[in-house]
Amino acid sequence: MGTEPKPSFSLSSAEITSFLDNGFVRLEEAFSPQCAADAREILWRDTGCAPTDPSTWTRPVIRLGQYGQPPFREAANTPVLHTAFDQLAGPGRWYPLNTLGTFPIRFPDPVDPEDTGWHIDTSFNYEHPDFLEWRANVTSRGRALLLLFLFSDIEEADAPTRIRAGSHLQIARQLQPAGDQGMTLRELAADNFASTAGCPEVLATGPAGTVYLCHPFLVHAAQPHRGTNPRFLAQPPLLPREPLLLERADGAYSPVELAIRMALHSAEASGCRPSE
Repeated sequence: MGTEPKPSFSLSSAEITSFLDNGFVRLEEAFSPQCAADAREILWRDTGCAPTDPSTWTRPVIRLGQYGQPPFREAANTPVLHTAFDQLAGPGRWYPLNTLGTFPIRFPDPVDPEDTGWHIDTSFNYEHPDFLEWRANVTSRGRALLLLFLFSDIEEADAPTRIRAGSHLQIARQLQPAGDQGMTLRELAADNFASTAGCPEVLATGPAGTVYLCHPFLVHAAQPHRGTNPRFLAQPPLLPREPLLLERADGAYSPVELAIRMALHSAEASGCRPSE
């Protein structure tokens, strides 16, 4: 059989508009269920837990990181995902994923995991030993997208990531006065992201193989697992091949850039757009 042709598009114009307004888009069947199953087998082995023996699930969260074996690379580099990256971050303006970052694997547990605060994923100053000193700036230096890869079926009780729809717009406004140096996570979180508290909350649920493509400024949070099936999710950044620009002579803005421009040029001083 010949190579399957790359799709001309992955996201509809309505989905791109939703990304601009809400800060994320959900892409189902972004990678195959078999690929997800093969990856889970590797992850289960590394947790030291037994899939069929809940008595071995003794911690609410086990964090594993930087997996680049074939099922992970395959999941991250499907034609439909590459096309979606082009559509949102700009054609050729991003680096393909070689690994999938950190896997926070969550298990059913009555104990509070104590890692469920609202935040954005920062993108530079990683050399600082205190993660609260890591930074983000208004041009999203070092990050083109935040990606949530669902490697297991995730329902409402299975600790899905919580998303504040539209929060990326307020964060862009908050970052603008700080210029190129940006703000630390400590500064951004000083008021527990109160400026985004009115945003509609959406849960990142879906079958294995779903990917949520999120604006870098999207406010999100973990939550305790109150279901029965351990949750397998990766949350890598999509790294930019070139800096994001908020002023382009040719006007060829990506949706990530357009969302920031939309926030900064909006008459609204605060608040979130409604989730669709």
